[in-house]
Formats: sequence, C-alpha cells, structure tokens
Amino acid sequence: MKLSDYVADFLARQGIRHIFAVTGGASLHLIESVANHPDIDYVCPHHEQAGAMAADGYARVTGNLGAAVATSGPGGTNMITGICCAWYDSVPVLFLTGQVATFRFKGTTGVRQMGFQETDIVDICRSITKYAVTVIDAKSIRYELEKAAWIAREGRPGPVLVDIPDNVQREEIEPEALEGFQPPPVVPKETPDKLVAAVAKCLEWIQQAERPMVVLGWGVHLANAENEALAFIERLGLPVNPTWGAADLLAESHPLRCGTFGTHGTRFGNFAIQNADLVISIGSRLDTHMIGSPFSNFCRGGRKVMVDIDATEINKFAQFDLHIDLPIVADAKVFLAEAVRQSANQVAPAIGPWRARINDWKSRYPEVQPNHFRSSTLNPYVFIKALSDAASEGDVFFADTGCGVAWMSQAFQFKTGQRFFSAFNNTPMGHGLPAAIGACLALNKKRIVCVAGDGGLMMNIQELNTVIYHKLPVKIFVLNNHGYSMIQQTQDQWLNSKYEASSEAGGLGFPDFHKLAEVLGFDTLTIKSNQEASDNIQAFLDAPGPGFCNVEIRPEERVVPQVKYGRPIEDSEPLLPRAEFLANMIVEPLPVCKSMT
Repeated sequence: MKLSDYVADFLARQGIRHIFAVTGGASLHLIESVANHPDIDYVCPHHEQAGAMAADGYARVTGNLGAAVATSGPGGTNMITGICCAWYDSVPVLFLTGQVATFRFKGTTGVRQMGFQETDIVDICRSITKYAVTVIDAKSIRYELEKAAWIAREGRPGPVLVDIPDNVQREEIEPEALEGFQPPPVVPKETPDKLVAAVAKCLEWIQQAERPMVVLGWGVHLANAENEALAFIERLGLPVNPTWGAADLLAESHPLRCGTFGTHGTRFGNFAIQNADLVISIGSRLDTHMIGSPFSNFCRGGRKVMVDIDATEINKFAQFDLHIDLPIVADAKVFLAEAVRQSANQVAPAIGPWRARINDWKSRYPEVQPNHFRSSTLNPYVFIKALSDAASEGDVFFADTGCGVAWMSQAFQFKTGQRFFSAFNNTPMGHGLPAAIGACLALNKKRIVCVAGDGGLMMNIQELNTVIYHKLPVKIFVLNNHGYSMIQQTQDQWLNSKYEASSEAGGLGFPDFHKLAEVLGFDTLTIKSNQEASDNIQAFLDAPGPGFCNVEIRPEERVVPQVKYGRPIEDSEPLLPRAEFLANMIVEPLPVCKSMT
C-alpha cells in the first residue's frame, strides 16, 4: 500500500468525511489518495487559511477531528492563523502538510532553503500545536498518526500537525507490519478523594452564599457536560453567567440565565458577577476580556472557585492580584457529575431576593432598548433581535470577530438547541465564513447562519465561491458599516476618533457586496431599516440554498456597553446618552454578604 493511501484510510477510520485541501507539488499524493478513498472526500477552499478555518469549524460542530491539507512552504505557513484558532479554543484538528523530499533537506548546510519551497513548518508551529512532527521513516506513519490523533483529543484538546515529505508519501508500506501507538496510562490530575472534598467545600460555600453566580464556559461544551451543567444549576437554583463560548447553553427563556459579562458583556451580567459573594467558574479560563483590569476588581469581596482541566490556567493568577479561593483541576464533566451526586439530597440555597434583583436588572437594562426601535436607520441591536426571532430551534450560528460577535453575544436571544460558534480567543477577521462552510459539510448540509463584518468578510471573501460551488445552505449576513467599527471604537477612546486605516476615509475600500453576491449566484437581500429587518429575515432564512444579506449599518453604531482598557468593569458613573457613551459601566453596590464578614 502506498503510504498516502494509508493516511487517507486512517482519516476515514477517524470518522472524518471531508478534508479541506489546497493542492501543491508536495501534497499531490495525499490529495490523490483521499480522492480515491470511498469514505472520504476533499473540499477545495481558495486559500489555505480558509482551509484551516473550515477544518476548525468542522471539528467544533462535530466534537471530532477536523482535517486540512496543504503543501510545503507557503501552503503550510498560510494555515497558521487557522491553527491558532484551534489552539487557543482547544479544538482537535489534524493538519497535514506536504514537505520537500528528504534527500533535498537543507540539513546542517547552514543555507536557508535547499528544496523548492522547503520550510521548517514543524518548528514554526510547535508553539501553537499540542504535537508537531515530520515523518522521516515511512515505517513510523501509523505510530505518528495514532499519536497525533490521541494527543489532539486527550485532556485539553487542540491541534496537531503531521508533516510528510513527498518521497515518504510515495513509499510502499505493509500496514500489518507497522508499529502502533500505545497511549500512556491515565493518571488523574486530582485524586478522587481530593475532588470529592473540593466539591463538598464548593457545595458548603453555596449554602452559605447569599449572592452566588455560576460561570459556564466553552470547556463545558468541550467536555460534553451540557446535561450535567443543567442538572447542577437547576437542582440548586443557581443563576448563570455564560461566557461567549457558552452563550448558547441556556435558552433566553431559562429562568437561571443571566447575561454575558466582561468588557463587552451585558450591563446586568456585569452587575451580577461584580456583586456576587461567590463565583463558581466551570470550564472557563477567565480571560482578561471577562475579568477586566485590574484583575483584583473582579468579583470584589466574593469567594472564587475555578474548575479547569488545565492547571496552568488556574495558576496563572498567582502572578497577578487575583486570588482563586478554591482551585479545582478537573474535567468539567467529572466535576459536574460529582457535584450533582453530592447535591442530590441538598435543598437549594435561599437566594430568592438575589434572583429577583438579577431579574430586575435584566428588565431595567435590556440590550435592545425601546429607543433602538425608533431609529429611521437599522440599529444593530434591533437587527440581532430580529435575527433571533426569525431563527429556528437547532440553528447553528458562526460569528466573525469584532462588533458582530459582541452584538451577538450581548443581544441574541438563544432558543433551545441552537449553537453559537466563533474563534473566541484568537478572534481573527475572516474566520466566520470558512468555519461555517466546514460546519455545513460536517452536518450534511444543514442550514448554517454566518454573521460577519464587512472587514472580516474581505479577509476570506474568495470562499463565497466555495459556498456556491458546493450549493451549501449557508446564510451570510454581512454587517456592512463601511469600516472596522470595533477598531474605531478604540480610536474613539484613545485617538480622538481619528479613524486611520479603519474607515473608507481612512484608506479602506469595499466592493458593492450586494452586486458581488448577485453575480456569484446568491439569493440576495439588502436591509437598511429596522422595519426591513423585521419584515424580510424570516423569508431570507427559509429560502433554499445559499443566501447573502447585505446589512447596512451606520458607521457610528457601537458596541454598548464596552469597558475602556484600564477601567474596572464595576465603574460607577451615570448612564450617558448612547451617542456619548464611551464604555463606562453602571454598578449598584450591594452590602457585603454576612457570611463574608
């Protein structure tokens, strides 16, 4: 068997049905072998970055490995941004790169390059992958593939890279004679006794608390612990602050759902987290966008419990002025299952006044406000509300970075079974469209909704044709505010609203998106007003096939609230008119809980 045929068969045995491949001289055999395999196919994006991001989206919606193939040199380096998305969000993706033949390696010659397009992609990607290796010996291919796949899924998931020289791809091998990889024995990071004791202490603190909050993060999804999370919070009646990566965990109608929090969170979500006397964070690394600055102001005066599978994410706070009172290194599913077991006979804590206070904040400070509907143009919060009203249970959403992901995380009202994805931590412009393509193929051409900014779309605009070529029911909403609005908001705060390199006047040029999409063959729509959003989104979503909606938004529209860097998220200032609001937060301080004094 040719080695590249073995690679294709390995991918198929992993349950992968599509790989995303841009061809090149050093990847020809890998792609040919995939093409010849009956249980797997290749999809051709028009840029390796998009291929990597499509594989990332494929893995996010399936929970299984995604896969992308690129050639040597620029093929591999073009994938790096997509690799970073999988690395920072803990997504298991297998990246395969072709390499120049081993007899053309530069070796110890001291030259920069010997073989054509020779690039040491393994060394370049070592810091953004869980494992990266060049296969020199054809007899090691089974071992390296099995090792890479196991590492990608084990513990905290993440991307791996296997680099295969051209001459190695072409070698003949005997599959039965190949040595396999044996995973090491599992050594729990927390002994069962320690975990049991830690859960007991956490439950004891819950009973003492008057204002508890639970933070549920992306790690709950990664651990497939959604059911356990719901059982835990519902059994004890604990209100929840979801992170962006878990914004879809609870439907908007769920009585325990509070808003997202942090520098781009909801007002009521920040009020709750900042006035809590106990915060239990599960599956979230509590990044700087969530806890604000300085770190010591996060959940002031409250106890903090942090559950994470990665001890380094908890230990990082030792360098800063933020104390985690109860650190628990554990898989989210294991922790939550134990918490559900131990709480079986416990009564819910008496926190009725606290939940009533949260509900009062939610009613008084809605993200979609009455004055938004009175605008003669299209208000972005009204658009998000109209989109959430029109969407169906079970719909899958991908948001690009910038204002799009912020507006979605603040104002979208999730229904049961809906899923929400973005490159939450790397946040590159351009991830949304190719990731939506990968998800659509992974889910057998299920309808996928992609919300992208005009700037983000331009980063991978070539993939519009991939949607059309494969007749994918991807519904694309382009938030067209004629510039980089999130960058402009930062320029408002620091540079007196001088929009250099972030606006059409500041050097950016954009095409007529409606005409472009029409020429490519999309079902097209342009929305310019609140009324048009309410009237037209439902029919646009329900139409078969690919769809492209140009959403015209005034360049002046901003993410509100947004906290300026260096300002703690509990800053107490009067609410300014929306046009003057530059990211200050309101907080209504509550007295310190008796159990904390």
